[in-house]
Amino acid sequence: MPSDKNHYLNLFRTGEETLRSLAAKCLERGGDYSDLYFENTFYSGLMLRDGIVSSGGFHVDYGAGMRVLSGEKTGYAYSESTDLKAMTEAATAAAQIAQAPAGAVSGRSARYSTPPRLPEVFPDFYPAAQDWTASQADAFVPLMERLQSRVAELDPRAIKISVSLDSSVSDVMMYNSLGELTFDTRPMGTLAVSAVFKDGDRIENNSVSRSYRMGPEMLGDGLVEELAALVVDGIGDRFEARRPKGGQMPVVMGAGASGILLHEAMGHAFEADFNRKGQSVFSDKMGTKVCGSGISIVDDGTLTANRGSVNFDDEGVPGQKTYMVRDGILTSYLHDRISAGFYGVTPTGNGRRESFRYAPIPRMRATYMEPGTAAREDMIASVKKGIYVDRFSNGQVQIGEGDFTFFVKSGWLIENGRLTRPVKDVNIIGNGPQALADIVAVGNDLKIDEGAWTCGKGQSCPVSCGIPTVMIKKLTVGGE
Repeated sequence: MPSDKNHYLNLFRTGEETLRSLAAKCLERGGDYSDLYFENTFYSGLMLRDGIVSSGGFHVDYGAGMRVLSGEKTGYAYSESTDLKAMTEAATAAAQIAQAPAGAVSGRSARYSTPPRLPEVFPDFYPAAQDWTASQADAFVPLMERLQSRVAELDPRAIKISVSLDSSVSDVMMYNSLGELTFDTRPMGTLAVSAVFKDGDRIENNSVSRSYRMGPEMLGDGLVEELAALVVDGIGDRFEARRPKGGQMPVVMGAGASGILLHEAMGHAFEADFNRKGQSVFSDKMGTKVCGSGISIVDDGTLTANRGSVNFDDEGVPGQKTYMVRDGILTSYLHDRISAGFYGVTPTGNGRRESFRYAPIPRMRATYMEPGTAAREDMIASVKKGIYVDRFSNGQVQIGEGDFTFFVKSGWLIENGRLTRPVKDVNIIGNGPQALADIVAVGNDLKIDEGAWTCGKGQSCPVSCGIPTVMIKKLTVGGE
């Protein structure tokens, strides 16, 4: 990451005096706080379908957003230019939207301050050895072809194979009416492979990906082998899988990708905007026991090269590790500056946005449960009748009630302590708070899934998730 602020000031064709002037312009109609967000993102993508490069291209997204907070009102406007006239018009529009009552004092509130002060040395959780913007796209085609060929070698039943490579580099700069100037360069690379498999008249498909905040150095033969092995893994079992008999039963969730249930069914309910508005089932649970002792749930922005990590969030708050649940007790929501001001706490670095066209809101980063002491084999052995699941898709969650439904992509029936036969076409139905309370064992095998997870909440953000093997005493399994 460039450490010289002049790199960013020059990129956005502005200066510190202009930033101060724009922040003040945002507050000229009254207001508690204003901030400016500048972004220059380079996107590039390649698609290989059945041995042919079927698409490719790049584009640049560039602009600046202006936000004004005045009591409970938020004004936001953006410009796709950093010309002073265009930014001044955006600042004026944001000020008008959030216009404070007559007589209000402008910019005097400490409500949106950020204790502790900004670090003297900026963090760097995603050091990139190479630059995506300096690479030629055609240099990556041979690796994509090797990945496609390797999948075909590992499983001849693959009749259609697609490989995609997407990359981006975002330069962002943030300034606010408190005088804080922060900046960041965020690389991202995603390699994915999808395959359709045919066995007789039966069809199965699978897709896997790996996504990192790294440069092109992430690409190599090791990644090719990993993705090829993952995309064919378990396909034979899926051809043999059947829908089991449904009902309430114990569920053992496999380490890694099962963390999507933790993200959806519990993580969203810990985001502070839902709680501040009384929309979350956890709105009145702060400081109370929500699951068994020894269970801790984390949202972490500090994992090296992780897709969800942030040196600074999109409000200029340093990335950090936040314990939502510690030893079974709900200890923190996930805060942006607005919710932190409402609750009188420090922002947790969860103010995130899709681009400069959006105002930041509380969003997750890398959400996971810390490991326990149980062994996966012992959990399975303790179940007389239940299911083991390791991949989910198509989840739905009701934040207010905490009810969730997830479709199981792959799993196994557990009978008398053994995995006996693969299952498919299964829905897992439950309630987030109740599922937390019903966790009876947490494995010692935490795995962070490095797939290309993207969270939607009116706007999209890259995230990641993880979990150790976890046993839940009782969930409803939709089957025959």
